[in-house]
Amino acid sequence: MAFTLEPGEKAPDFSLCATDGDTYSLADFADAGVLVLFFTCNHCPYVIGSDEVTRQTVLKFAPQGVSFVGINSNSPNTYEEDSYENMMLRMKEQKFPWLYLHDATQDVARAYGALRTPHFFIFDKDRKLVYTGRGVDYPRDTSQMIVNDLEVALEEHLAGRKITTPVTNPIGCNVKWDGKDAHWMPAEACDLI
Repeated sequence: MAFTLEPGEKAPDFSLCATDGDTYSLADFADAGVLVLFFTCNHCPYVIGSDEVTRQTVLKFAPQGVSFVGINSNSPNTYEEDSYENMMLRMKEQKFPWLYLHDATQDVARAYGALRTPHFFIFDKDRKLVYTGRGVDYPRDTSQMIVNDLEVALEEHLAGRKITTPVTNPIGCNVKWDGKDAHWMPAEACDLI
């Protein structure tokens, strides 16, 4: 079995606290025609470098019935900047147009097979995975961006077409696993393609 969810697999359920103080599960997004879950954090330069492109993607696709949910699974014991308190501060400062959930146990990151920040997962109305991987090809410096894989996948899916490239390798910092070196990844976690 692959570490990361593969196209066609169902979204694992979760119950996570958001920066708004409420707790959310998969059922809370039942009305969304498409659900984009992405693993992100506060400190990663690849996240910070591409947050504004992600914001524009959300603003473009949310009116088309796409819901976006960011999940921070990084251990604050590795980077204090990734604590829940700092998540709340970052949302207050940046006013991102997505929910920002805290995966304190890292169980959700393990269930989805999150490799890096950012790492995107697109699910259809039945919550089957249709795309996983990077958002853009140059997340650290989007001025060099050539392709926005997330937007391409969303456009193809919403048009009822088969997604041309359903799997790409996420580009970013690895998830910061609690009790492990900052650069550690599970042995079974490797490149997706």
